[in-house]
Amino acid sequence: METTLQHSKTLHLYRALGLELFSKNGYHNTSLDELCAELTMTKHSFIECFESKEDFFISIVQNIILQRTLNMLIEPSAFVQNPFPLVLEKLEVELEEAIESESNTGFLLANFISEFNTTNKRVNRHLLEILKIWEVNLVALLRKGQLDGFVKREVDCSGVANHIISSYMGIRTLMVQGNKRELGDQFLWQMRYYFFSISNTYTA
Repeated sequence: METTLQHSKTLHLYRALGLELFSKNGYHNTSLDELCAELTMTKHSFIECFESKEDFFISIVQNIILQRTLNMLIEPSAFVQNPFPLVLEKLEVELEEAIESESNTGFLLANFISEFNTTNKRVNRHLLEILKIWEVNLVALLRKGQLDGFVKREVDCSGVANHIISSYMGIRTLMVQGNKRELGDQFLWQMRYYFFSISNTYTA
């Protein structure tokens, strides 16, 4: 049991180090030699453990990037709930973390989707699956909000979910080079106004 836990911790450390390197340089600009040096592994040990750079990256997607996205999800409850303050709070927490981060490289999921979009369908499929999970979660939350009387009946919940996701990914990209605090505050203000426009009861 202890050996299994230690192995799991070691794998997590390797993935965290690998993600940091991929985030900094990009997947395609990170060579296997650089990766092995960062992980302090020989090529032989790396291949034995992960099979390939691509499989190693997919393991990062399935573990770390998936978990970070899952942290943004809000499960619809059986109780009456207004979805707008809940979504806004999640976005605010994520933006605050990005603002406080010394090495803000944007929203990792969006960054890697852009990088792999035309270069590797296998990897991109895993990334898009995570995006789909986020979208489905938001749609379910908003539809529950419609049933509870918070979201206007004529609102297209799928369209709103995609607007939230694309807007968030966009602002995270702009924040890399711009005034993070100002851009984050502007985004939240605009999102409050947007929620107000599609809500029956929400006040910005």
